[in-house]
Amino acid sequence: MDDLTLRDFVAALEELYPPDTAQSWDRVGLVSGDLDQPVRRIHLAVDPTLAVIEEARAEAADLLITHHPLLLRGVHSVATTSAKGASVTSLVVGDVALYVAHTNADVASPGVSDALAAAAGLDGTEPLVMEEGRPLGRVGELAAPVTLRRFAELLARALPSAPGGLRVAGDPDAEVRRVAVLGGAGDDQFDAVRGCGADVFVTADLRHHPASEAREEARGGTPYLIDAGHWATEWLWLASARDELLRTLADRGDTVEFHISSLCTDPWDFVVDARTAPEPGGRPES
Repeated sequence: MDDLTLRDFVAALEELYPPDTAQSWDRVGLVSGDLDQPVRRIHLAVDPTLAVIEEARAEAADLLITHHPLLLRGVHSVATTSAKGASVTSLVVGDVALYVAHTNADVASPGVSDALAAAAGLDGTEPLVMEEGRPLGRVGELAAPVTLRRFAELLARALPSAPGGLRVAGDPDAEVRRVAVLGGAGDDQFDAVRGCGADVFVTADLRHHPASEAREEARGGTPYLIDAGHWATEWLWLASARDELLRTLADRGDTVEFHISSLCTDPWDFVVDARTAPEPGGRPES
């Protein structure tokens, strides 16, 4: 049986995540690689960071599939004096093709928000909002009501561990059942969250002013907020992408090895709780 080529995988990825469903500002698709090169090992990750690219090379990957773009904004040099240039050089020298499925994976079904909804334990999901004519985010119901604290604890167990953990706004003893989710940054969707009647909104990158204003509008009630981290809320999609590729290439997919990166690519390394941090020259209370 002939090896699958990059051309085969690009065709499969574009069937699963059509580039024309990406938002107008986005940059998706093939970034590097020869369409005729054979592909035997695939590495999946959220971000094409230098560390992820080196990880892919160490795994002898022929293709790196990431959610976030490497070249979202224009660059005028790929010299290794910049991180972007070093990334491109490492991909080319290592003979690693790079393919990006970003907002076209966000709106796909199954896609990023479906994976997050499943981790949250939601049933009967529907789109949260339509963006540029495409369904974005999901809304669904828990099998039974739980407290906000319990829901956050269960969600934390379902997500990969990241230094930032989960930030929660709301009464920990309040009962929640209807949940809205949006993988990645979602603090521009508060109107949609209020409109769908969600008890809690799970997303990431909640900025101070939009989050504060949303809580003020709620007058202490719903929707409560959970910031679960950008990387963690989107990492769940990687297994879905692998499974969908295997399904699409079912007659030939057994010739390919997949590896999902567990390298956390959030920019934060650790968190210090200000409430327990030592005073200058002192020690925290035991």
